[in-house]
Amino acid sequence: MPSGRLEAFSDGVMAILITIMVLELAVPHHRGHGVATMADLRPLVPVLLSYVLSFVYLVIYWNNHHHLLRAAPRVSGATLWANLHLLFWLSLVPFATAWMGENGFAPHTLALYGIVLFGSGFAYLLLEITLMHTDESISQRLLAVLDGGLKEKISMLLYLVGIGLSFVQPAIAGAIYVLVALVWLVPDRRLEQAMVD
Repeated sequence: MPSGRLEAFSDGVMAILITIMVLELAVPHHRGHGVATMADLRPLVPVLLSYVLSFVYLVIYWNNHHHLLRAAPRVSGATLWANLHLLFWLSLVPFATAWMGENGFAPHTLALYGIVLFGSGFAYLLLEITLMHTDESISQRLLAVLDGGLKEKISMLLYLVGIGLSFVQPAIAGAIYVLVALVWLVPDRRLEQAMVD
């Protein structure tokens, strides 16, 4: 099957997930008399911060997913299932985001958020591996640029550290999740280079 169909389906799902997240943002209720002010947003700061972080994560996945599928002109049935596995984990992002934001980054909500990030990272790595087994030409192209998924594996290790620290040092756990997002914020140049070659 051409990878374009899989990419279009995945793009639609990710767009819906972003839409669901933004719909979860409630308009602040004005407190007091007169005109609404920026101070009305103060109680929503954790919700807004969690939304921004999750938006960045979903955009990172969308961007890298696009480049990954461009490296594979066709996909197998196993690839379809691996992609659905990734979309399953990404579909949990709006729930984990809302729970974390509405509870002010409480330890158990940070841990769940980390679990969702870990599951998404593992699913993405599994998708890469599955694509590499689609055919020899795809495998050689991806192996040449992905370095055995080192960046992905380090990210997943950091997610596990963040999950554990959620109950001991929640601020550090949150900082780890932000750090991993920053590392991935620039599109994966390895895959961009593979598209040029």
